[in-house]
Amino acid sequence: MKLPELKIGQHVAKIPIIQGGMAIRLSTARLAAAVAEAGGIGLIAASGMAFDELRHEIRLARSLTKGIIGINIMVAAREFARYVDTAIDEGIDLVVAGAGFSRDVFPMGKKTGTPIVPIVASVKAAKISEKLGAAAIIVEGKEAGGHLGTDESLHTLFPDIKQAVNIPVIAAGGIMSGRDIVEVMKLGADGVQMGTRFAASVESNAAPALKEFYLKAKPEDVVLIKSPVGLPGRAIKNPFAKKILECTVDGPDNCMACLKHCEKNFCIISALIRAQQGDVDTGLVFTGEYIHKIDEILPVKEIFARLLKEVEEIN
Repeated sequence: MKLPELKIGQHVAKIPIIQGGMAIRLSTARLAAAVAEAGGIGLIAASGMAFDELRHEIRLARSLTKGIIGINIMVAAREFARYVDTAIDEGIDLVVAGAGFSRDVFPMGKKTGTPIVPIVASVKAAKISEKLGAAAIIVEGKEAGGHLGTDESLHTLFPDIKQAVNIPVIAAGGIMSGRDIVEVMKLGADGVQMGTRFAASVESNAAPALKEFYLKAKPEDVVLIKSPVGLPGRAIKNPFAKKILECTVDGPDNCMACLKHCEKNFCIISALIRAQQGDVDTGLVFTGEYIHKIDEILPVKEIFARLLKEVEEIN
């Protein structure tokens, strides 16, 4: 099978693969640029960054590739609009918005012609997105890592949403191999988003200890925790996740008021930063459902090469 190009707004990706935006600081310029350079769409995870840091990461990515660079930002972030404005001001190619839904983001993109791509998990949200001016939508099933908007599988959700809209529809959640890509393409997907596979890449900004932790994960280690964002989150069970599940985790000492609404059961920014820095005992390790399928840390270029080879071998 030969993969089609993916057109979002005025941008055309030679290979229809979007790298998921994984916060905090897993998806930075180096990873996004590597994916863009390989022909896909690279995303910088803006959530939790300082605004000057976000500007730096966008400029750095631009210096590393002429490919397509976007940001991923949580709608749940208190400064959501400012993150979007900052990225647009830096000339970002597109904005992916998840962990909530915002009507306000569409006029922000319209002013400059910046494509807005919301992550959705229902026909209703997909139709509203199209009506408001979304350039494309990402349909994310329960197999995804991090914050989840549904308990339904991608393969159950996708067909009805695809039929409901006339804009590009990208499939996300549990896509790890070339065969997975072909399966969702046969459902009508215009492209795929892959997060976990790129979290465990050489260019990922995860600390070496975190990448090694990914490789040790087994299917039974993947759990759902209650996030302060107000959504379930898929993570690897470690001592910290165990405390969350048992409701014995400590609340935040110094609240940074980073979220519009926070359950305050723990500080998610601090927990994700600890994991990114390699503390796999007291950090929150978000992951997709099929992390156990990854058995080696590879450069992005090699991940693309293997995916494309697998796709080409399928009739």
